[in-house]
Amino acid sequence: MDLAALILVILAAFCHAGWNLLAKRSSGGVAFVWLVQGSGMLLYAPLVIVLLVRNPPELSLALLAAIIASAVFHLSYFLSLQRGYRSGDLSLVYPVARGTGPALATVGAILVYGERPGPIAILGAVLVISGVIFMSMAGRHTAADPHARREGVKWGMITGVFIASYSMNDSFAVSALGIFPFFYLWLGDVLRTVLLTPLALRRLPSVRHELTAHRREILGVAFLSPLSYLLVLFALSFTPLSYVAPAREMSILIGTIMGSTLLSEEDGKRRILAAVLIVGGVVALAVG
Repeated sequence: MDLAALILVILAAFCHAGWNLLAKRSSGGVAFVWLVQGSGMLLYAPLVIVLLVRNPPELSLALLAAIIASAVFHLSYFLSLQRGYRSGDLSLVYPVARGTGPALATVGAILVYGERPGPIAILGAVLVISGVIFMSMAGRHTAADPHARREGVKWGMITGVFIASYSMNDSFAVSALGIFPFFYLWLGDVLRTVLLTPLALRRLPSVRHELTAHRREILGVAFLSPLSYLLVLFALSFTPLSYVAPAREMSILIGTIMGSTLLSEEDGKRRILAAVLIVGGVVALAVG
């Protein structure tokens, strides 16, 4: 991988794990996600205006379809992730979601593009599955609710489905359709905010509560979430997805360590070991 792309992906991994830590500390739900999307849209609007003036994009029907699909996939991803964090730990939900996403993306590439994985990729899939299973098991001294643990794993895997969906869609939009990554990402924020507005207006007490109790988390996620994915999209604009996708999954290990140390979540050693298996599996999927 090109050194510039590697630096972008490493920065993206820390930003991604960081905003998930902030999201875990919030109440979650529609109100929080709506405020995050709207805040991100406003935060990055000045830069978007400058870019539009200098280099206005050419919109096509294919590009508009990709933007709409991206908005739906990312919105589903945010909501399912928040649902998972209400049930399970950061060090459980986050690695399960980030690990199953690339594995499912590989399956999608086989079904949609007719790709045929080699033995190393198959080994990678086995490692990811083994890591997720190991992650979902309780340690000998675990006191956490088994139901909460199962719910965390379930919603982490559902989130992984949406990660695989938007990864395939967005990679195509940036590489094949040629749209500037930052503008593409911002349009998704606008559309997601619009889609959530009717639901948010029905939950005004929750919106007020989130603004009062979790203002820092809202602004932090609104800034770091677009930034983390923007860095990845920039890397994808001159580096193949097969290189970028596994490298960015180092955030799995970062997020797991954050949950185990900063949030004092249980089973820290077990989950870090499981995260290592998942990361190894994702790398093998890309290499194979």
